[in-house]
Amino acid sequence: MPSPLLTVRGGEGAPIVLVHGLMGRGSTWSRQVPWLKELGAIYTYDAPWHRGREVEDPHPVSTERFVADLADAVAELGQPATLVAHSMGGLHAWCLAAARPDLVTAVVVEDMAPDFRGRTTGPWEPWLHALPVEFDSERRVLDEFGPVAGQYFVEAFDRTATGWRLHGRPERWIEIAAEWGTRDYWQQWHAVRAPVLLIEAGNSVTPPGQMGQMSNTGDRTTYLHVPGAGHLVHDDSPREYRDAVQPFLAAFARHT
Repeated sequence: MPSPLLTVRGGEGAPIVLVHGLMGRGSTWSRQVPWLKELGAIYTYDAPWHRGREVEDPHPVSTERFVADLADAVAELGQPATLVAHSMGGLHAWCLAAARPDLVTAVVVEDMAPDFRGRTTGPWEPWLHALPVEFDSERRVLDEFGPVAGQYFVEAFDRTATGWRLHGRPERWIEIAAEWGTRDYWQQWHAVRAPVLLIEAGNSVTPPGQMGQMSNTGDRTTYLHVPGAGHLVHDDSPREYRDAVQPFLAAFARHT
């Protein structure tokens, strides 16, 4: 039985759970689901504070809260899953693999690193607070975020009768990112024993060299750098992304 925290997207076989990044949502994987369904049973997941503007979580914002929620979702599948994860989701996926190896078969980590200490959300906050609660047209979303990220947010935001509404609260999203500037997650990374595919964008948001260091210090890792790709590698360079993920999942996701 699928978890109520997961949405069934089709396919058969061992479960593959798609885990979005900060300000994202499970619905943003629409362009990847068709070919991923050839590799297993696909589920998407909406993380806490990304389930609708009025949907609050009773727990304080923390990585541990995200990981516990993701664990609950995967556990209800009744068998371990492969996690295909972007950005924030990548962090939570490898932390879950470290804490609950019984739940995780393999992990794809796209453009996320363990140590953002010293970085602040200050430069980002005025822009985020200035976003309208609701955009009245798809064109306005695309103009605000650009063609690649804009399409991503069109799919992430709540569709209302009058427009596209933020599916969470900016103050929470800032709080989530701010935590990363106060701690690191190398210990969790070094505890991962599942196979991991690391994909780094050429125009990465991660501190330089860290994903390479993850590859060098990981237990069973494969690393791909995608020159020219932005943070949303799976949408910005879809062919390169698919060419890396497809054989990785074929090797690990089905053999459970």
